[in-house]
Amino acid sequence: MGTIKVCGSAVDQELREAIQVEHSTCVKLGREKRMFDPRRLSFGSTAGIVTSMGLIVGLDAATASTAALAGSILIAGLADNLTDSLSVHIYQESERLPEREAFRTTAVNFVARITMSLSFIFIVILLPRPAAVRLSVIWGFFLLSGLSYVIARARSVSAFSEIWKHGVVAVIVILISKAIGTWIVRLMSSTLP
Repeated sequence: MGTIKVCGSAVDQELREAIQVEHSTCVKLGREKRMFDPRRLSFGSTAGIVTSMGLIVGLDAATASTAALAGSILIAGLADNLTDSLSVHIYQESERLPEREAFRTTAVNFVARITMSLSFIFIVILLPRPAAVRLSVIWGFFLLSGLSYVIARARSVSAFSEIWKHGVVAVIVILISKAIGTWIVRLMSSTLP
């Protein structure tokens, strides 16, 4: 094996090849970072999708009005979103992420979540109640599957496995929300004179 000089020190051929592989990886990661980074969208989008589905199904079970459904999604889309965005920002600052990067991620998180929430509000407002609930669940699973697919591809893992795992969690959220809505209706009807 031959040796070469790197920064003034002798390095054998294997180490040089390892450095080249490491350099290639860094260059590749650098290009990926400049392109689309799914980490910026994943938290806000997921929260917006799953929270909206849970609210719609749960409030529908509780026989809430369309105005209450839309208002709840908007309130969660803004108030809870601002809280989550602030939490993400503070966490990133505690991780000593550069200020500009922390702000960019916080802003993208906020915009992603409010966009997801607004897409559900339009469905609830524009369609009759039963169709709106069904379409919201279908739309939510479509968005969640798409996001899971993009993240799985970025991580080089099975897209089917990621979509399945994330879908199961969403189903659990929906079932719990429906159960709570149904329980509230029963509780209120049993306590009213």
